Amino acid sequence: MISLRLLLLYLLFGREVNVMAVVYATLIVKGLKTLDQVPGLIKTQVEEILVALEVEV
Repeated sequence: MISLRLLLLYLLFGREVNVMAVVYATLIVKGLKTLDQVPGLIKTQVEEILVALEVEV
């Protein structure tokens, strides 16, 4: 299932997506984490993923 998400995100962004960015985006969608809790190194990718998924934070 996770590889399907990565493939979808790869097609949307046209580049490789950090697996941890997908994990954090999933946790944010489920309400278990907030964007402020995302490490700075992947915060931009997490924001891009959330925008692609049309999730408002």
